[in-house]
This record gives sequence, structure tokens and C-alpha cells, in this order.
Amino acid sequence: MRKMMRGAAAFATAAAAVMAMSGAAHARPAADPWAGCPDGAVCVYPQNQNPAQSPSLVLYSYGPHNLSNQVGRHWVLNNQYGGATASLCTGYNGAGCGAPIAESTGVYADLTPINSITLNRP
Repeated sequence: MRKMMRGAAAFATAAAAVMAMSGAAHARPAADPWAGCPDGAVCVYPQNQNPAQSPSLVLYSYGPHNLSNQVGRHWVLNNQYGGATASLCTGYNGAGCGAPIAESTGVYADLTPINSITLNRP
């Protein structure tokens, strides 16, 4: 019986260590919403909303995101982390992209000629 209890205690300790290490491996920075833009996202705000307060479009996944009905001047905030950038592109599916927008940076841009936004891996 004593041997079984020691084995169970060792298993519980090992399981706790694995759980603690797996949590640390996937740790993310503390949530830091910026003008209502969640941590890890790129946000587009309604036309002429200045200052940016509440996003109308929130993008999380890497790759191109096609836009529709986005005309005039909009804030685009890159609230990603780890060196991830975003780009405004004149073509659909990420074609014809301009200079990357660095993390924790925003641009107030005319989105009339912009047809997609890409979220770029670091």
C-alpha cells in the first residue's frame, strides 16, 4: 500500500510539473488593449473616427484579409507582439503591399485604394 501511495505521489508531482511547464511554454504577454484593440490583433476603426476608440474590424490570423466597404480615412493599429507586422495592400489576397506597419504602431490611412491587409509573421 505504501509503495502504491509513493507511486501516486510521484505521478501527481510529475503531472503538476508538466502542467506548469506547458503553461510557461505558451505564455503570452499580459493583455494590453490599445484603443479597444485586443492584444495580438490588428484593428481597423470606422471612417474618420479620430482618435481611434472602438474598432469595426479585428484581425488575428496571419496572412491576407480582404476588405470590403472600407473607404476614406481610417486608423489601422497593429497591436501584435513578437515582431509581427501588418501591411496595407492595394490588391486582393495580399498583392501590392506597402511598407510594413511595426508592432505597437498605427497609421491613419485612406483605405479607398486598399483591398486587403496582411498580418505578417515575425
